[in-house]
Amino acid sequence: MSNDEFRAAMSRLAAGVVLVTAQEPPLDPDDPGAPGAEDVGMTATAFMSVSLDPPLVLVGLREGSRMDDLLAEQPLWGVSVLAESQRHIASRFAMKGRISDRLLFADIPHVRGEATGAPLAGGALATLECRTEQRVAAGDHTLVVGRVLTARMPPAEGGPLLYFRGGYRQLD
Repeated sequence: MSNDEFRAAMSRLAAGVVLVTAQEPPLDPDDPGAPGAEDVGMTATAFMSVSLDPPLVLVGLREGSRMDDLLAEQPLWGVSVLAESQRHIASRFAMKGRISDRLLFADIPHVRGEATGAPLAGGALATLECRTEQRVAAGDHTLVVGRVLTARMPPAEGGPLLYFRGGYRQLD
């Protein structure tokens, strides 16, 4: 089986789309001239509920990605379950070779998570704040299991944003 065959088969599995976020700590908190904390985000479709008791979720991160490296050091992170009207957010945070995440967050309404400090997208169907419990190497990805610290369902319009056959979709 080739990589293309595997990718084509998996493209037929519809997946919800989430924005995974975390706050990168300042480089040197004791130096007022050093760069401050920076928000980091990435689009993910490899996200699922794992356990109700305790509440656990799992996200798959490309090994060596900025988010993988950050969550290896920073155990607190957030997840925004994107609504069908948030395709632009998903596309923005999925770009390769993109501009700084600080600029990507600049015009996206968001709130800061109380438990994690992670930015959570306004208008999302649900938001979760998590603390990493376990990291598992799996091929070219890292599976990050997180304990859910908070779960909120803000008022949001419309259905979920889905990823199917290589593109964003919505329920009809």
